Amino acid sequence: MTKLLLTPAEAAEQLGLGRSTVYELLATGELESICIGRARRIPHDALLAYIGRLRGGQNGTAA
Repeated sequence: MTKLLLTPAEAAEQLGLGRSTVYELLATGELESICIGRARRIPHDALLAYIGRLRGGQNGTAA
């Protein structure tokens, strides 16, 4: 089963990027995240939307 919320380190692993790159994407708003208390989590759907935007997808999903 796919986790709904990922830590920045888990998201970095899924995307094949460095953790600091993921934090840069979060800071610029290119990658959506939510805060639960002091914890920052990235919805799995946000990764798919980010990839879709990179691929030129209109609705945020990979084409």
